[in-house]
Amino acid sequence: MAWIDLTAKVAVVTGGAAGIGRGIALGLAEAGATTVVLDRNEAGAAVAAEIRASGGRAEFVACDVTSDDSVTNAAAQVTARVGQPAILVNNAGTMLPGGLDTTSMADWERILSLNLTGYLRCARIFGEPMLARGAGALAHVASISASFPQSYSGAYSASKAAVVMLSRQLAVEWGPRGVRSNVVSPGMIRTPMTEAIYRTPGVDEARRALVPARRIGRPEDIADAVVFLASERASYITGEEIVVDGGFTRTLMGTIPRPGFEKN
Repeated sequence: MAWIDLTAKVAVVTGGAAGIGRGIALGLAEAGATTVVLDRNEAGAAVAAEIRASGGRAEFVACDVTSDDSVTNAAAQVTARVGQPAILVNNAGTMLPGGLDTTSMADWERILSLNLTGYLRCARIFGEPMLARGAGALAHVASISASFPQSYSGAYSASKAAVVMLSRQLAVEWGPRGVRSNVVSPGMIRTPMTEAIYRTPGVDEARRALVPARRIGRPEDIADAVVFLASERASYITGEEIVVDGGFTRTLMGTIPRPGFEKN
């Protein structure tokens, strides 16, 4: 028997067309879940097809998580096609460059609408049947930027910090009703969004040198954490944050000069 078996579960992944979202969708499907890929990008259909080609069960539903009507319609399609979801992974998000003194209020609101309000919107709409059944699991993808400000990235860090607190509040409010809520915070993950950065000469090597695990993370690393939190193996875990960064955020003290305590 598999240690984690999600064959009886329907899982919804927002922003599942590429990068971390695609990795999570593939991971849930590999664990047996019927996986629904939600994305504004039609490339999500290719991810669902990839899962089916590997013997899994998957559907693609076009959805804009910043729209009440779009998410409500998507939830209805999911139920009609594969049944009510037991797992929701909030992953859709983006960032825009800019300092806090120059970021336009329109861009600030745009990022919060997608990265934060979209998470609550999906939690409420997809979580409604979970609350009615008294069972369900929410997993929200945040970032190490939730705890360590990522400068000149506009509302990104603020939005991710708010996601962590949103998850905790959902855990407290919905836990007595049978629904768990947890966060996975990635760091140093190579995705299509960051590919251009890693292709800059010297960046990959310099970043790997900062990570105790001595490698850059993959979407599969995030998927493994999400699959665990979505499963019954994590049934007594709620309101928590798992940081998946190869140990990078634990290296702060190592950057401080300490004569007599250097590596031998």
